Amino acid sequence: MTEDEAVALSLITDLSRVCLTDRLRNLDPLLLQQAREFRDHARTVRLRAEAAGIRVLPWNHPRFPSALLAISDVPPVLWWRGVLEVLRHPAVAIIGSRSASAAALHVAEQLGADVAARGVTVVSGLARGVDSAAHRGALRTGCTIAVLGSGVDRVYPREHKSLAADIAATGLVLSEFPPGTAPLKFHFPLRNRVISGLSRAVVIVEASEQSGSLITARCALEQGRDVLAVPGNVLSGRNRGAHALIRDGAKIVECADDILEELGLNAAAPRQAAATTSGETTMTSGDPLLRLMRRGETYALDALAEASGVDGVRLLPRLLELELQGWIERIEGGRFMRSARTC
Repeated sequence: MTEDEAVALSLITDLSRVCLTDRLRNLDPLLLQQAREFRDHARTVRLRAEAAGIRVLPWNHPRFPSALLAISDVPPVLWWRGVLEVLRHPAVAIIGSRSASAAALHVAEQLGADVAARGVTVVSGLARGVDSAAHRGALRTGCTIAVLGSGVDRVYPREHKSLAADIAATGLVLSEFPPGTAPLKFHFPLRNRVISGLSRAVVIVEASEQSGSLITARCALEQGRDVLAVPGNVLSGRNRGAHALIRDGAKIVECADDILEELGLNAAAPRQAAATTSGETTMTSGDPLLRLMRRGETYALDALAEASGVDGVRLLPRLLELELQGWIERIEGGRFMRSARTC
C-alpha cells in the first residue's frame, strides 16, 4: 500500500474500523479499492498539508509506532507536527477531568513533570483540566505527545493553541484526522483509543462516573495496557470514576515512582538506554528473543508472540528496548528483523 493510498483511507469518514489492522496487513481488496478511488485527492491533501508544515506517517512506515500496530483498529495514518523521535520513548498517558479540582491539576502537573524527567513521554489529549496540566508539567522536564480529536491545524480548545506549539517544539502534536477536520463530538472516543494505544499505561487523575477518561481506561484494558488511578476526596463525588477503577483492581498512584514501578522501569533511570561503563549496551545477542529471530528474516509481532509465548502487548516494550539498543530494526509494515550488528 502506498503512502497516498493510506492517506486516502484516512479521508473516508465512514471507513469500517472492524479488524482494520488485520485488513491493512492482509491488503484487503475492498480497502485497496476504496483507497485507489480517493488516491488523487489524497495526494492533493498531503501536499497541501506538507506546505503548511504538517507531515503524515502511514501505518506501514518503519517509524510508525509499533504499540499502535498491536491494537485491532490502527489508524491508516497519523498526521503530525513536531519531533517524531519521541515515539521511540516509552510512554504513559495521564488524563482526567476537564473541570478538575485545584488539587487534581496540581497532581497532574507534578506527575507529568516527574514522569517526563525519567525519560518517559507523557501522552494526553490537550483538553482543559487534567490533560493540559499534565502536558505543562511534562514540558518543564521532558517531552509530551498531544493526541487531538480534530485536525492538527484545528487545535481544540482554541486557548491551547500556544500550548500545542510548545508541545510540537520538543514533542508531538498528532491526529488520525486529516488537516481541516473540526473537533466533532464523536471524534473524541476514537481519539481516546490512540492515547491508550500509544501508551504502556493509562493514569487517571480525577474522573467522575460519566467522565470521558473512563472510555480511555476501557480502551486501555481492551488493548492490554495497565490502568492506574489517583485517589481523591470521597466527599465531593468528583473522583467516583477513578475510585471505581481502584475497586476493580487499578493500582493506586501517589507519585511518579508508583507508575514507573508498575511499568518495570528504574525510578532513577536517566533519559537514555541502560549502558555499562564501557559504553556498550547491557543487552547481549544471547537474549532469548533474539535467539528466536533468524538473520535476514523479518517477523510480524504476532509471529514473535506465538514463538516466544509472550502476549503481543507485553512483548512490545521488550522489542522497543532491543530496537533502542540497536539489536533489532523495525521495517515496513511494523515487522522486525535483527540488525546488522548481530549478523
